[in-house]
Amino acid sequence: MNNVLYINKPKGITSFDICFKLRKVLGTKRIGHTGTLDPNATGVMIILYDNATKANQFLVSDTKKYTTRVLFGIETDTLDLDGNIIKKSEYTLPDINTLKDVLNSFMGESRQEVPMTSAIKINGKKLYQYQLEGKEVEIPVRDINVYQIDLIEMYEDGFSFSCTVSSGTYVRALVRDILKKLDLAGTVMELRRDMIDSISIDDCDELEDVLNGNYHTHDLLELLSLRYKKIETDNEADIKNGKKIKLDCDDEMVIITHDNKLLAVYGKDNDTYRCIRGMW
Repeated sequence: MNNVLYINKPKGITSFDICFKLRKVLGTKRIGHTGTLDPNATGVMIILYDNATKANQFLVSDTKKYTTRVLFGIETDTLDLDGNIIKKSEYTLPDINTLKDVLNSFMGESRQEVPMTSAIKINGKKLYQYQLEGKEVEIPVRDINVYQIDLIEMYEDGFSFSCTVSSGTYVRALVRDILKKLDLAGTVMELRRDMIDSISIDDCDELEDVLNGNYHTHDLLELLSLRYKKIETDNEADIKNGKKIKLDCDDEMVIITHDNKLLAVYGKDNDTYRCIRGMW
């Protein structure tokens, strides 16, 4: 089932528009992605189309790696350069060791207030819609984990850093909190997603090449096998009929194959496994 693309998203286009453009190239209306990037963010996007879209719910990544450049002196209502400037201020560059110490202070588990520009739904409405309407709402807080964070370079007007974070972490919000600790105004100037789990930007095709018909497809089974144990079965009919099965396995979720072809995703149900989603 070679219905997966790895794309290096360019700047200035939404994730939705990328899927819309790809429909004609791929000859399908069934298409989606495993994680949105802001219009001016770049980097790794995993695109699923045709039957591979059935697997979207099983491909929420565990970790993502980003490179970010921060600009000092302004704050915006979106925490990046896409928004309206709400504050300008003079600044003094922080000492490099102070900056490194502040970055290191975000290592590990913490709780992060979701940015108002998020598409998370509250009472059926996306959070950014409340912001656009000027309405107050209780802002959600998420548990996050920063596995790695390193200063890359300091500039006369800011700095750049890399970070590897758990799924659900907002890098713009991380930058907001870093700047708060530094007691400096600033915003995200550039943001690139370098990796989703083990899929790196080096594995990706450029969008322009894909739109011109030059691209590589990837096997959904191969992608799922990066995170779930693969179980081969001779009972293809039982799987396609959704029958519960017993397995010598403790994993909460597994993928079932026949002749190395993807059949289904099964989940643990007491002492048996039940079909969560057929993939044929």
